[in-house]
Amino acid sequence: MTRTLLEDEALGFVRDLIRIDSINTGDLATIGDGETRAARFVQSQLEELGIETTFVEPVPGRGSVVARLRGTDPDAGALIVHAHLDVVPVDAADWTHPPFGAEIADGLLYGRGAVDMKNYAGVILAVARHFARSGIRPRRDLIFAFLADEESGGVWGASWLVDNRPELFAGATEAISEVGGFSVPLVEGRRAYLLATAEKGVGGLRLTARGEAGHASRPLPSDPVPQLAGAVARIGAHRFPVVRTPALARFLSVVGAARGVTFSDENLDAELEDLGFVGRVIAAAARNTAAPTVLRAGDKSNIIPGSAEAIVDYRALPGGEDDLLTEVARLAGETVEVENLRSMHPIASPIDGPFIDAISAALTSQDPDGVVVPYLLPASTDNKHFARLGVHGYGFVPLRVPDDFDVYGQFHSADECVPVESLYFSARVTAAILRAA
Repeated sequence: MTRTLLEDEALGFVRDLIRIDSINTGDLATIGDGETRAARFVQSQLEELGIETTFVEPVPGRGSVVARLRGTDPDAGALIVHAHLDVVPVDAADWTHPPFGAEIADGLLYGRGAVDMKNYAGVILAVARHFARSGIRPRRDLIFAFLADEESGGVWGASWLVDNRPELFAGATEAISEVGGFSVPLVEGRRAYLLATAEKGVGGLRLTARGEAGHASRPLPSDPVPQLAGAVARIGAHRFPVVRTPALARFLSVVGAARGVTFSDENLDAELEDLGFVGRVIAAAARNTAAPTVLRAGDKSNIIPGSAEAIVDYRALPGGEDDLLTEVARLAGETVEVENLRSMHPIASPIDGPFIDAISAALTSQDPDGVVVPYLLPASTDNKHFARLGVHGYGFVPLRVPDDFDVYGQFHSADECVPVESLYFSARVTAAILRAA
């Protein structure tokens, strides 16, 4: 099949970006200039076709670039189209292909960022150039944002821009980015393409138990370590109830109707197992969660420490933060202090509307047997930051993949890869979405 310039550029730009080592360690002392180099590369490609850009670099090495293409309807809300340019660290010894080599083998493109998310950065860069080259004017303003620091919470990327350069996003009402858009098996011959319409909130709690330090030969049940251990065990064993958020309800309705299944709250986890890897994602999005992840206590075996501490990672459903925190405090017990360290609040966007219709129409133009299905992402993206501007965020990076290809499993993994044909599909569908949205 003859490839279009749009498709060729999309693949080429994804490979170019993968070859730029933009690892985000989360530590300013160890981060190089990879994000800035990637942003400058994007900027040069946009400006080559006359697209005006704004480059920002709040601290050395943390570069982002934003560009706006004007639409034909000045009254329509602008759409933010965003991708992050940073990637998580790699251990090259775990890879069979060089993590920054962008090698293609057996139809797969390998490299850090192939799925998370230099694939979309390269695709939307190619689409922006395609529109400029072809004189295509979308219906609404498109704000292309290529961002630093998403992998460490967006402090120097989306969050900084929202706080310091909100005028770059003036008039925006919706945003599109990760995590969604990839196909999963629905029934024989048909695929569901997941659309993230909501995201769980993410936070951390510090649990602290206190007592008197003393000799380990005189232990008491009220010592800090037993107190803390009991609290951690109760929290770790607790299962929060299923909550049918609008996104979950729609997912269960669409998938259940297609497969002839009625999902129940009581046995939902087991019923979702039949969906394979995607079932585990939906199960995680069906309830609040609280997971003990770090334990700290004494440093000598014959000394009872005066305090013991645990960190609990929590993921809250939209509207579920207060219930989650109340329940964790109850499980921890009256003698254990609970401190909320940090949080990114959950977000939720409408699961119906013209933008959803435009996504569905673009998708089915390339896969008539595909169906777009809303779901709730049990993690976070930069959409949370844009939500502070009143922007509704969606996750949809279109990828048609083989039924046994687990896109979720590629995130942060060794030998991260994506089918080359999926990138061509992504370019075609993305261009259709952005033209009509």
